[in-house]
Amino acid sequence: MTELSDLYVYSSALGDSESDAGIFRVDLGPDGPTFHWSEGMYRLHGYQRGEVVPTLELIFAHKHPDDRERCEEIVAQVSSTGGFFCMYHRIVDARGRTRRVLTSGESVLGADGSVAALEGVTVDLSRTLQRETEETARDAVAGATATRTVIDQARGILMGQLKLGSDDAFQMLVSTSSHRNVKLVVVAAELVQLANSPEARNYLDRAVRAIQVHGRTEHAGDRRAG
Repeated sequence: MTELSDLYVYSSALGDSESDAGIFRVDLGPDGPTFHWSEGMYRLHGYQRGEVVPTLELIFAHKHPDDRERCEEIVAQVSSTGGFFCMYHRIVDARGRTRRVLTSGESVLGADGSVAALEGVTVDLSRTLQRETEETARDAVAGATATRTVIDQARGILMGQLKLGSDDAFQMLVSTSSHRNVKLVVVAAELVQLANSPEARNYLDRAVRAIQVHGRTEHAGDRRAG
């Protein structure tokens, strides 16, 4: 069996060392397909070289049940008519772990123009997707925390300037946000920015008065509607 060398891999989320991938070649002979796997292909399926002999049955047995049929259709089509293929799917390795992988490759034509082999690469995206999901979640939490902080700061400014309670100050911010048709955090950030600029004290006073007017207007409108 021809041994294939593994390829160089890189993931923007993981770096160079943690990504896993493998190279394969399938020779389509009259006696059936013959598989050649790099070490990475064995690892992706939960094996070490020598533990199993790659076969078509083994490969499809490791496809996730929900993805198996479509993968079989694509492999059969490319083996018959040639061309390129790319499949994002799941495999279940020998340890029962589900991996999300991307398999991409192309057909190799023989002298007579028929498909003689398939060559390609399978890349494990599981850890990349997990890491990026975790980072997105952390960024979302951090963003939500920052938003609450800014709104709380703006509410404190109104409480101090207008001698309001916490709920009334927050309602004034909400009313101004609605009146201006901008996000609440934008109104709050503008107010905080003014408060942190000593040379803009007059602008801060004007902004507080404007928010006070908007809040009273909205409150009066609510009472008339009631």
